[in-house]
Amino acid sequence: MPPRRKLNEFERGRAVAWFQDGVPKREVARRLHVSISVIVRLIQCFTATGRVQERRKPGRPKKTTLREDRLIERLALQTRTASSSIIRRQLRVATNTNISQQTIRNRLHGFNLR
Repeated sequence: MPPRRKLNEFERGRAVAWFQDGVPKREVARRLHVSISVIVRLIQCFTATGRVQERRKPGRPKKTTLREDRLIERLALQTRTASSSIIRRQLRVATNTNISQQTIRNRLHGFNLR
């Protein structure tokens, strides 16, 4: 089975509208190219809450943005021997973001870099 695809808000609204118009769940899933379980969970969530927005995810929010993450990766790839403290200083100069060296190492680990 292909990896699970997330529906954006427009697609979720469309799926609920089709379901309310009497289209079977299997047909809604086929039209959106997703598993029927995705549609079943969406309909259950909609009937319970009346909303199609995603629920908030638990956990602490990330300290860095996606743009800063890409910059960390680019800095590490440009200078392969740069330590996390050097990357941290370069990031602070470029974006005025103060993060710890451990955060830099965590992001690099996420990119399969050291």
